[in-house]
This record gives sequence, C-alpha cells and structure tokens, in this order.
Amino acid sequence: MAPTDETAQVDQQTSPFGTTPPTAPPGGDAPGQGARMPRWLPRAMVLALALVALFQLGSWAFHQLIGLLINILIAFFLALAIEPAVSWMASYGMRRGLATFLVFFGLLIATAGFVTLLGSMLAGQIIKMIEGFPEYLDSVINWINSSFHTHVRRVDVRDSLVHSDWLRKYVQNSATGVLDVSAQVLGGLFKLLTITLFSFYFAADGPRLRRALCSVLPPARQAEVLRAWEIAVDKTGGYLYSRGLMALISGIAHYILLQALGVPYAPVLAVWVGLVSQFIPTIGTYLAGALPMLIAFTINPWYALWVLIFVVVYQQFENYVLQPKLTAKTVDIHPAVAFGSVIAGTALLGAVGALIAIPAVATLQAFLGAYVKRYDVTDDPRVHGHRTRRAPSFRTRLRELLGR
Repeated sequence: MAPTDETAQVDQQTSPFGTTPPTAPPGGDAPGQGARMPRWLPRAMVLALALVALFQLGSWAFHQLIGLLINILIAFFLALAIEPAVSWMASYGMRRGLATFLVFFGLLIATAGFVTLLGSMLAGQIIKMIEGFPEYLDSVINWINSSFHTHVRRVDVRDSLVHSDWLRKYVQNSATGVLDVSAQVLGGLFKLLTITLFSFYFAADGPRLRRALCSVLPPARQAEVLRAWEIAVDKTGGYLYSRGLMALISGIAHYILLQALGVPYAPVLAVWVGLVSQFIPTIGTYLAGALPMLIAFTINPWYALWVLIFVVVYQQFENYVLQPKLTAKTVDIHPAVAFGSVIAGTALLGAVGALIAIPAVATLQAFLGAYVKRYDVTDDPRVHGHRTRRAPSFRTRLRELLGR
C-alpha cells in the first residue's frame, strides 16, 4: 500500500533512534526569542543609578561645604573652651547670653590691645630701620672694600638695584598680587566672623543644644552624651590651660633675654613669642622667633645671633622636657600619643587639625576608658622588663664555637 502524505510526514518527524523530537512552539518562533526581561531588572538598574547620583551629589556638597564644616568644628571647640567661664558667671544669676558676650568682649579687648601695641612697635622699628639703612649700607660697603680691596660705592649699588630686572619683576608681581592679598584678607575676616558667631551661639545656647540633642535619645544614651560633653569641656579647658602656662613660661624666659640684651619693646616681644609659639602649630616657633631676631639685628647683628641660639635651645627644652610633662598632666594622654595626634591632625585638616587634635584625642580616650574593662596584671618579671632567661654573651658564644 502506498504511503499517504500524513504517513510520510510522521516518518520524517520520527528520530532515527525511535524517539519523537519536541514539537515547536506555536507561532513558529525559535527557542529563546519569546523570553522576557525579568521584572525586577529595570527597577534595580534605576535604583543603582539613583544611588550613584546621590553619592555624587553628596560628595560634591561635602567638598563645597568642607570650609564651613571646619569653621563649625573650630567654633565648637572654642565654645567648649569658654564654657567654664560662661557657666561660672551664669551660676551667679547672669544670663548666658550676657555672660558669653562679656567673655568675648574681654577676649576682643585683650586681642585689640595686643595688636595695637605690636603694630606701633613694628611701625616704629620699620621707620627706624629705613632711616638707619644708609648708615648700615655704608658700614657694609666699607667692610667689603677693606676686606676684599674693592672700590664699591653706594651710588653703584643703588643704580644696580634700581635698574635690575629682579626689582622690576618684583614690582610687577606685587602690583598684580594686591587684589589676591585683599581677597585673602576679606576671606579671613569673613571666616573669623563665622567662627565667632557659631561659637557664641554654641556657648550661649549650650543647655538648649544639649536638651535638643538628648530629646531624640533614650535615657541611657542621654547620660552618655552628657558625660561625653562634660569630658570634652574638661579636656579642652585643660589643653588651653597647658598652652597658656607654656606661653607664660616662654614669655618670661624670652623677656629676661631681651631685657638683658637691651632690645626695645621687650615686654611686647615676649608676649608675642609666648602666644605665637604655643597657639600657632608647626610654624609658630619660627614666626615667634623671627620678629625678636629682626629687631635685635637693628641694634647689633650679634644680638640677633644670641636670640637665635636661645630660641633653638629653649625650643628643645620645651619639646623634650616641659611640654610632655604639662600635656600629660593637664590633658592626661601619653606624650607619644599627643605627638602622633598632632601629626595625624595636620595631615587631615592642616593647622586646624593640629590645634584641635590633642583635646579631641584626650576626650575620646577619656570617654572610651570608661567602657574598656581592665584586669589585674600578673606579677611577672617580664612586665617590668626583666627577661627570665638571659641570652649567652658574645664571648660565651665565641668560646663555644672555638671549642668545637
């Protein structure tokens, strides 16, 4: 019997191994073409893009506000520093706003008086240096002529200086840099005003700020926050006390030297050295010693050398003897930790970080010390640095080697 068309189609679809292949899906599409994208994938992609955009926006905002955040941090530590004085005045019935204003007014009067005295001293010394510069130049020229058998004249020096390319370039750069200096001065004044306003609000509204912070915390956390705040006030005050004490000692020591050498304005210079060397980190010592050296140089160049030697020697005494003891007692941290915190603060925030690093680390150490469990140390000789078994000496080892 001849096969029909249907029988031929069945025979063509039959596998040579006796199995029937799977039938194609309706519609004639190839396998995989009808698969759909998972429903969660578009939402996940949108969420990932939104997170990346938020991260970029947050990073941009943080970099734009980093200056304001640093100013707020400085203002907070300044408010902690004046908190004891404000609280003491408020305990006698004075309003905290008025007490804070009086403290800031006293600081302003002291700063203005010091700057006025220092400015008058500098102006007088600059005028004296300008008036005596020709005589000093003549003495230098005479020494050069007598020592090297030359014939240098003041007129030649003046003409070479006036017509030099260096002076012309310096004048041009100074003229173009006036606007930059003015912008920096205005920026510094605005930054100072910002720090003053924030520190005033932090000190005057201290109880309200603590109450607002504690209102969003449970009672147990409130006690911890208030304890941390009190520790920060104590440690910041102790740090400023130690710095003020070192500034007083430094000022007295330099006053004795300047008075013995007969340098004018010795009291003002002593106050300058004491304050600048202690409250300006890293470069404060060099700024503090440069001004007395310059004024001593106008009197006698050898006096400037004596001042330089005294500044270097006293700085070593302060770094290795005075500062570790005072810092360890008032701030209660190890001198190595204090030194490391200053380096870390400088690397992170520059001069501001160096200034607030020690009180910040002392506050953190004192706060964490209450939550670190301590145990009694066993009475072991190794605790005191004594080794239980002494290693053989070099002579003993040499004898053993030769005996072999």
